[in-house]
Amino acid sequence: MDKRVLIVGGVAGGATTAAQLRRMDEECEIIVFEKDKYISFGNCGMPYYLGEVIKERDHLFAATPESMKEKLNIDVRIYNEVLSINRENKRIDIKDVKSDKVYQENYDLLVLAPGAFPFIPPIKGLENSRYFSLRNIEDMDEIKAFMEENKPASCSIIGGGFIGVEMAENLAGLGLDINLVEASPHLMGILDEDMSEMIEEELKQNGINVILNDGVQEIKENGFLLTQRGTELKSDFIILATGVRPQTQLAEKAGLYIGETRGIQTNEFMQTSDESIYAVGDAVETKSAITGSPVRIPLAWPAHRQSYIAAKHISGDPVRFKGLLGTSVVKVFSLTAASTGLNEKQLLAENLPFKTVTHSGKSHAGYYPGAERVKVKVHFHEDTGKILGAQIIGGEGVDKRIDVIAASINGNITVDRLQEIETAYSPPYSSPKDLLNIIGYKAENMLKDKPVD
Repeated sequence: MDKRVLIVGGVAGGATTAAQLRRMDEECEIIVFEKDKYISFGNCGMPYYLGEVIKERDHLFAATPESMKEKLNIDVRIYNEVLSINRENKRIDIKDVKSDKVYQENYDLLVLAPGAFPFIPPIKGLENSRYFSLRNIEDMDEIKAFMEENKPASCSIIGGGFIGVEMAENLAGLGLDINLVEASPHLMGILDEDMSEMIEEELKQNGINVILNDGVQEIKENGFLLTQRGTELKSDFIILATGVRPQTQLAEKAGLYIGETRGIQTNEFMQTSDESIYAVGDAVETKSAITGSPVRIPLAWPAHRQSYIAAKHISGDPVRFKGLLGTSVVKVFSLTAASTGLNEKQLLAENLPFKTVTHSGKSHAGYYPGAERVKVKVHFHEDTGKILGAQIIGGEGVDKRIDVIAASINGNITVDRLQEIETAYSPPYSSPKDLLNIIGYKAENMLKDKPVD
C-alpha cells in the first residue's frame, strides 16, 4: 500500500520536503498543513523588498497551493493548524483556522517543519510602542504598510545579527535615520571581534548610528528609547531583530526528545525519537560537522539539505546527514562578510587547540581596475592542520572563497593544502596566487612538524 505522508509547516523545510519526496516517489500521498496563508516564499529576500531593492512582491513566492497540486499532486492546506499528535494511533488533530472546525488525519509517516518564532525581549514599555518583527510575509506586509502610511524618518533596530544588519542597510537606503543597538560588545556574533569591527566601521561610514555593548532598557511614552547605559534615542518605529526561538511546542506535547540547544533532536536521517516522525528546518537540532556537538542553525541551506535527507529516507534510498558548518554570507553596503565553521569564541568553548592564519590582499590583480580589499582569516587545528573555521570580509569574491573553504573542510583538505588548489585566474577575477593559496603557504610555515601525506 502507498505511504501516507503528512507534513506540518511549509516554506524551506516543509514545502521542500514535499517537493523532493514527490520527485522520488510518484505514488505516495502527501498532505502539507500550513497555519498561515503562504506555503513557499523567499523569506531571506524580505529585507530587500522592504528596501525596494526587490521591486515586485510576487517575486518572493516560489509556489502556491494550486501550483503544488497541479505540478506535483500535493495536497496543500493553508490556514490549517496542527494542534496535537497522537503517536500511538498515528493521527494528528488539525484546526481549520477560518472555520474553527477541528478534524483528524492519519499518517504512516509525519514530517515536522514548524520553523521558529521571533524572540521578543522583555523591554519595559515595548507593548505600547510601534514595534515590528520580520519573520514571515504578514510581518513584511505590516512593516511596508506602516512605512507607506506614516512616512517615518527614523527607525531603531534592536539586534545586530543578520536581520538587524540587513534591515539597517535597506532602511537607510530609503533615506531613514537608523539606530542599530546591540547588547553584545560587537555585531554579527558569528564573526570574531576584529572581523566584526570592519562591519561596524562600514555601517558607521554609511550613516548608521551603531550602539554596542548596550541594550534597550525602556521605551518611554514619548517614543524615546532609553538604553541601559542611559542613552536616549528617538525614532519613529522599532524593528526587533533579537533572534529566533525554535517552535517545539507540538513536538514537546507529543513527547519527542528535545535536545540541549532546545531544538527537536534528530538522527542522521532526520528522524526524531519516534522513527515514524521526521523533523527539518529551523526547529531542529543536528550536529556540528567540525566537532559532532549538537547545534541548531536556522538558515536556508540546512533546511533544504535536511529536507532532502528526510525525503531520501522516506523514499527508501537513505543518505546520511553529515552535520553543518553554518556557512553564511551577508551584504553590508559595499562589503560582503562570510563565515563557515567555528569562530574563536566557539573554539575556546570547545577547548580545541588552534592557530590562526590571516591575509589581506586585493580581490583581483591590482593593475586591473576595480580591485577591492579582502581579508581572510582561517582557524585550524595546531597539530593536524584541519580547517576549523574561516571568515572573509571585503569586496568582490568573498562568497566564492568561503565556498572553497567550506568544500575544503568537507573534503578533509588541510589548511596548508589550500596552496594546492588550482584557482581560475584572469586579471578581472583573481591573481595568479589567489588569496586562499597564500593562506595555504602561510599556514605551511606554521605547521612545520605536520606529517607528510
